[in-house]
Amino acid sequence: MKNKLIIAAGTGFLGQVLVNHFKNKFEEIVILTRGKSETKNNIKYVNWDAKTLTGWETELENTAVLINLAGKSVDCRYTEENKAAILASRIDSTAILNLAVLSCTNPPKHWLNSSTATIYRHSEDKQMTEENGEIGDDFSMNVAKAWEQTFFEVPTKKTLKTALRTSIVLGKKGGAFIPLKRLTQVGFGGKNGNGNQFVSFIHEEDFARAIEFIIEKEMIGAVNVVAPNPVQNKDFMKQLRKEVGVPFGIPLSKTLLKFGAKIIKTEPELVLKSRNVIPKRLLDNGFEFKQETIEKTLKNLLS
Repeated sequence: MKNKLIIAAGTGFLGQVLVNHFKNKFEEIVILTRGKSETKNNIKYVNWDAKTLTGWETELENTAVLINLAGKSVDCRYTEENKAAILASRIDSTAILNLAVLSCTNPPKHWLNSSTATIYRHSEDKQMTEENGEIGDDFSMNVAKAWEQTFFEVPTKKTLKTALRTSIVLGKKGGAFIPLKRLTQVGFGGKNGNGNQFVSFIHEEDFARAIEFIIEKEMIGAVNVVAPNPVQNKDFMKQLRKEVGVPFGIPLSKTLLKFGAKIIKTEPELVLKSRNVIPKRLLDNGFEFKQETIEKTLKNLLS
């Protein structure tokens, strides 16, 4: 078994976080990308369309770890067209990887597939663990359920499978942190809606460390990849104002958020849904977070 890592759809923010973390831990890193095939900075980029077998699947032979990050961003308006693309991009890439893994003589030892902490219902009271989390029924949750079902319904006897129920990953150079920081700097860093909804987050470094831990411990099934202390939106924004050094923030009412979301072509659900998710399996297995609170996370990102 070669010490090789494949990241499907690894050119975005999270892919780069993982590449930086794992670049000295694997002999070879291959990224499956819609871009051109090339080798750059010791990383091999191989073209794929995330839908069909076109030769890229041979890369999976003798691989230690496969991580799939494919899926259209949910940061868009939920038009029928976008909803179809959000669902298809997750289902198609996962289904074709199942086929690719089954076609290998020596398939990847461990396959970690993206999922989302949004699989759980809106909750301002109950904390959702992998064991007792309540999975709801709306567009986002149904996408998450179909995604995980597509992943797990095909048995891969030689390949361990883990679904990563990831929350908002906060990083210095990408993801949700940059627009939130900018909004706060220009005075719009108040609470969103009533501010009682919980935000589940994880620092980019802890995200990569958690992935490495899951691989080391050979954890399978669904794992919540979130920091252990979800925080209410009003406290999240208050802490962000404090760290950015802006004494006040205009609160954004539900009505204003819905109006603003239309203008910037996104969905208010992304900030109004209460994600109250706990990484019980990671904690039970002994994982130690470096940035377990929002205070530590924001201080680190703004240092």
